[in-house]
Amino acid sequence: MRRAALSFAAAVAAAWLAPAPARADVSDLAVKAAFLPKFARYVTWPASALAHNGQMVLCVIGDDPFGTMLNQSVTGQQVDGRGFVIRRLSSAAGASDCAIAFVDGPRTGEVLAALRHNPVLTVTDSRSSAQHGIIHFAIVGGRVRFYIDEAQAQAHGLVISSRLLALAIGVNQG
Repeated sequence: MRRAALSFAAAVAAAWLAPAPARADVSDLAVKAAFLPKFARYVTWPASALAHNGQMVLCVIGDDPFGTMLNQSVTGQQVDGRGFVIRRLSSAAGASDCAIAFVDGPRTGEVLAALRHNPVLTVTDSRSSAQHGIIHFAIVGGRVRFYIDEAQAQAHGLVISSRLLALAIGVNQG
């Protein structure tokens, strides 16, 4: 766990400290796709929430901006011995077994409302959403950063590690 925390912190630090020309080669979407499975290392779900065949289900609900980048980012990744499986859904129907749900598109608010009572880590993106999930990506100073709504996480039955909270550019504690 400590090794994973250090590698995540190093990746964030490298992205944050890299000179502008080096960052220009990495698209914002690739960075976001890399972040999504890493978030799982710093979130604790209720025991009953992760019962999907021993796998961590990462869903993309609505628009899918990632294409194959997300598939590549989860290859070989595990959290507590659970590999990742990716599901792409057009709506919140069938999303109750998602551990993480990236929600994007014109129906973001509707999807977030449908998932509000489920132990799902919702992630949204500032480029197309006025509605915010538990984690919300934003571009700040030309870099991908994120906000965390800890109060919303608690309402979903999730606990977010202080290590991840420390990396956020803003935390809503309610």
